[in-house]
Amino acid sequence: MAEPVTATASAALAHTLTPIELFLQADAIVKSVIILLIIASAWGWAVIAEKLFRLRILHKRADKLIASIQGGLPVAAVAHSFAEASPSDPLVQVYQAMVDEQNRSADLVYTESQRDSLQDRVHRVAQLASSSALDHLQSRLPGLATIGAVAPFVGLFGTVWGIMNSFQGIAASNNTSLAVVAPGIAEALFATALGLVAAIPAVIFYNRISTDIGAYGKRLTSFIGVFEVELSRQLSKRGERNGLRVA
Repeated sequence: MAEPVTATASAALAHTLTPIELFLQADAIVKSVIILLIIASAWGWAVIAEKLFRLRILHKRADKLIASIQGGLPVAAVAHSFAEASPSDPLVQVYQAMVDEQNRSADLVYTESQRDSLQDRVHRVAQLASSSALDHLQSRLPGLATIGAVAPFVGLFGTVWGIMNSFQGIAASNNTSLAVVAPGIAEALFATALGLVAAIPAVIFYNRISTDIGAYGKRLTSFIGVFEVELSRQLSKRGERNGLRVA
C-alpha cells in the first residue's frame, strides 16, 4: 500500500517541478530575478551574434582591401574597392581619413621637412580614426562583461530568497516533509541555474570577441603602415620630379 502512494506523490512532484511551474509558483521577488536573468541572457546572445557576424565580415573584407592598397594605388584618391565598401567599415574610415589629410596638404608639400610633416599628420589622423573605429566595435562589450560577472550573484540572490521562503513554509506548517520544502528549494536552484546560463556564455564570448577585436586592431595598424609606406614612396617620387633631395 505504501509503495503506490509514494510513486504517486513522486510523479506529482515531478510534474510540478517544470521550469514554467517553478516560475508560476515563485513569489514576486524570485519571479523578478528569473525575468531579469532571462532578459540579460537574451540581450547577451543578441550582442554575441551581432559581434561575431560583424567581425567575420570585417575580416573577410579586410583581406580584399589590404590587398588592393598593397598594389600601389594612388593615395591621393579613394580607391575603387574602398569606395564600394560600406562607409561604416573601420578600414574604410581609416583610409578615408588618411586620404582626406593627404588631399588637404597636397599644395603644402614642397620641401623635405614638409613631406615629413605630412607623413606625421597622416599617421596621427589614422591613429585617431582607428581608435574611434575600435571603440565603436567594442561598444556593448562592457555590458556582456557585466552579465558574466553579476548574473551568478543575481541568481544566488534568488536562491537565498527561495530557501528563506522554504524555511518559512516549514515553520508555518510544522511539517518537514519533502513535499513542503521541495518547491521552494527547486525555485531557488532554478534561479541559480539561470544565472549560470546567462553568465557562462557571456564570459566565454566576451573573451572570444575581445580577442577578435584585438586581432582586427592589429590589421588596422598593419594597414596604416602599408599606406604610410606607399605615401612615402609617392612623396619621394614627387620630390625627385621637383628636384628635391630625397633623404
